[in-house]
Amino acid sequence: MPAARPDPSRLDQSRLNPAARERALQSLRTEHLDVLVVGGGIVGIGSAFDAATRGLSVGIVEARDWASGTSSRSSKLVHGGIRYLEQLNFSLVREALTERSLLLRTIAPHLVTPIKFLYPVQHKWWERAYIGAGMMLYDALSYIGGRWPGVPHHRHLSQRQVKLASPSIDTTKIIGGLSYFDGHVDDARYAITLLRTAVAAGAHAANRTSVVEFLKNGDRVVGARCRDLDTGEEFDIRARTVLNATGVWTGETQKMVGETGHVKVRASKGVHIVVPRSAFKSTMGLLLRTEKSVLFVIPWNRHWIIGTTDTDWNLDLDEPAATSKDIDYILDHVNSVLSIPITRDQIQGVFAGLRPLIASDDTATTAKLSREHVVAHAGPGLVLIAGGKWTTYRVMARDAIDTIAEQLALDTGRAVPASTTESLPLIGARGFDAAWMRRARVAKTTGISIAHMELLLRRYGSEVDDLVELIEAEPALAQPLPGAREHLAVEAVFAASHESVRHLDDVLVRRMRISFESADRGIAAAPVVANLIAPILGWNASRRNAEVQSYLDRVAAERASNEQPTDESAERVRLAVPESGIPGLVVS
Repeated sequence: MPAARPDPSRLDQSRLNPAARERALQSLRTEHLDVLVVGGGIVGIGSAFDAATRGLSVGIVEARDWASGTSSRSSKLVHGGIRYLEQLNFSLVREALTERSLLLRTIAPHLVTPIKFLYPVQHKWWERAYIGAGMMLYDALSYIGGRWPGVPHHRHLSQRQVKLASPSIDTTKIIGGLSYFDGHVDDARYAITLLRTAVAAGAHAANRTSVVEFLKNGDRVVGARCRDLDTGEEFDIRARTVLNATGVWTGETQKMVGETGHVKVRASKGVHIVVPRSAFKSTMGLLLRTEKSVLFVIPWNRHWIIGTTDTDWNLDLDEPAATSKDIDYILDHVNSVLSIPITRDQIQGVFAGLRPLIASDDTATTAKLSREHVVAHAGPGLVLIAGGKWTTYRVMARDAIDTIAEQLALDTGRAVPASTTESLPLIGARGFDAAWMRRARVAKTTGISIAHMELLLRRYGSEVDDLVELIEAEPALAQPLPGAREHLAVEAVFAASHESVRHLDDVLVRRMRISFESADRGIAAAPVVANLIAPILGWNASRRNAEVQSYLDRVAAERASNEQPTDESAERVRLAVPESGIPGLVVS
């Protein structure tokens, strides 16, 4: 059987509006699937795409919004993990660098772009030689397999060159530096684009759909009982194999089948702060070594993202909160090399996420735990995928579906094709280069600035034509949103009509990132966006107002949690308002 490829004629099916969700739920209720994926992060979505493109019938459910956990709160890097060279984990670095090249050149050139980093050198001779040798190895590993790495090589920089390129660096504390390249991505936007590509390939996808229990026939898992969180309805999904791809929730999910298995996942909290470009004057990002790990200063449009921390987390998995101590840790380390310190009042946004790390030793610090992944048979009919890192999601998904394919062959005699996802571009990738070349002409005819057109292309690729059509039909959609001038009103409309939105915070937090890009964290944009998406989502005035108020309450709770000294106190404040929008909401 040949592997299935996304069919351009089916791209209308990738419009994930409310009607599409109802169709997906109906299919999940009635079909006997080959694979049911539980967990809508990058690995779960990648697994659904891999399965669908091999011709398998596949469904995927997510209890919250797509990529609402780890997969929207990463460092936004597509990288080999240069620090893993020091741990002698060459195979992981090589694998990740191969994936970096695929993402940059083939799979998502519109979403993944090269970025340049500076590593300041403070010690003569040994440090430059030591770090330089590591970067030379990093470059060499990126060529293994005969692929062009997609980024330039590293370079040695003098003290003067560092000063010219990064005026904010205090050059009295350094003797020079090295520059190198990695990749950059909006993790949440990538996830929703990957999901839509999976749906175009035939996957059935429903968010706000939680697994209540696993269905069993004797000892074998044969599906899951699920609850539609919008209506409260419970229904069964039948599947030959269930894939547990729930990340940091792996242990909780495994308890539903009466065991935790041999794979233990520990959660590590990573916190990032967001500051305006004016806070750090530099033509490149920054990489610093810390006593625990590394700290990045990452360019993000008109901002810098600075992080991350790496601390053990044993509290609520849904809502990790950033504390005042976390923020101080980041500021102290980045300011150690700056001539003018970054201050708290320059911070525009803060976000915290949890990394799912494979743990074999409960005493090890999370910074030393493996970033490799594990695929395991958690029981008859149940496969588990855990660990790994964002950059290698495609390899993780391939390995998980390979395991399921082997079991299907044994159970049914059915031969399943090998994965082809390394050569399948995501929606928006095909035709991107041509769309980029005509951006000035399109901008002129629509009245959009060149800067906005380039931002749209980097978010939507060749699908920008669909947004332009919306603007031509309603020119007011070309207006920037209040308090978030990098985003146009048309993006909110497109999110509601194409990108599986159920709540206002889905748009402001993940589809458009206004929650941490704008100085007011999206307060001014919230009512405007709610008005734009309400007609598409079928909201009345009461529902629209409730969504706005819920978002404002969320922002207030988040800000208050950032002032707390401990994880426990920050969690209490943050959990006072649920992320999902309206608690207990049932839509008639």
